[in-house]
Amino acid sequence: MTSDTPSSPVGSLAEALAASAVVLDGGMSNQLASAGHDLSDELWSARLLAERPEAITEAHLAYFEAGANVAITASYQATFEGFAKRGIAHEEAARLLALSVELAREAARQARGKGVTRPLWVAASVGPYGAMLADGSEYRGRYGLSVEQLERFHRPRLEVLAAAAPDVLALETVPDAEEAQALLRAVRGLGVPAWLSYTVDGDRTRAGQPLEEAFALAADADEVIAVGVNCCAPDDVDAAVATAARVTGKPVVVYPNSGESWDAGARAWKGSSTFTPEQVLVWRESGARLIGGCCRVGPEAVASIARTLGTP
Repeated sequence: MTSDTPSSPVGSLAEALAASAVVLDGGMSNQLASAGHDLSDELWSARLLAERPEAITEAHLAYFEAGANVAITASYQATFEGFAKRGIAHEEAARLLALSVELAREAARQARGKGVTRPLWVAASVGPYGAMLADGSEYRGRYGLSVEQLERFHRPRLEVLAAAAPDVLALETVPDAEEAQALLRAVRGLGVPAWLSYTVDGDRTRAGQPLEEAFALAADADEVIAVGVNCCAPDDVDAAVATAARVTGKPVVVYPNSGESWDAGARAWKGSSTFTPEQVLVWRESGARLIGGCCRVGPEAVASIARTLGTP
């Protein structure tokens, strides 16, 4: 059974990972930008939850049609605090968070209507505290907040997203092991599985902690069905996959950027792409089971990943 409706079993994605690799989607922001939407805003793609929700569904659908099994929602930068800065009240912000899950569900329904028969799932994106700040600190960590303060920041949003019944919570682009601790506390008791994915620089988190120690935090977390990396250079993935698999014994999730770098001051990507679909075979051999792309990785690249992995 697939999880195209909230009534489907949440454990089905975890079961799928035990059998084979599953293809994730690519970057939401680059897909929206390529469709002509202006994302030069602190809310980034989350702004379109309020202004152009149909555009988000279209972006998800493009990835499902390209071969993705999993759509990651447009809630990465959607927080109560961020919405409040734009004058959006708490109740409306909660509605928009839940809407992000429904839009991905709608894309799955539309994909079914267009003949897509493979399993499709929805991952509710939970970005780091730095994503709300919109100042590039999501790539540094070290916010000056305690684990307890970070847990209090994340828990209300997680509760709303979990109530919307995604198949999994994507705790993603986490730059700091201390924030990972907070997130792992915050997902307890929500009844929805999660994956934990760090953004890394070489063999360390962006905050400088050894990946072996960072991954170990999730080894005994029953809620966590996969551990890995995203929003990093493709060249940083190989060693991280092997370390995550060895340290946690869990399936590994990996979805790097194209290889270009983000200039927070200019709010623009620089450099050229170094991502190649052939790399995913090495990652799968090392233990990766959830494989896709992050920023600047679009539907064509996701289609190449699906073909390379030979997924249905």
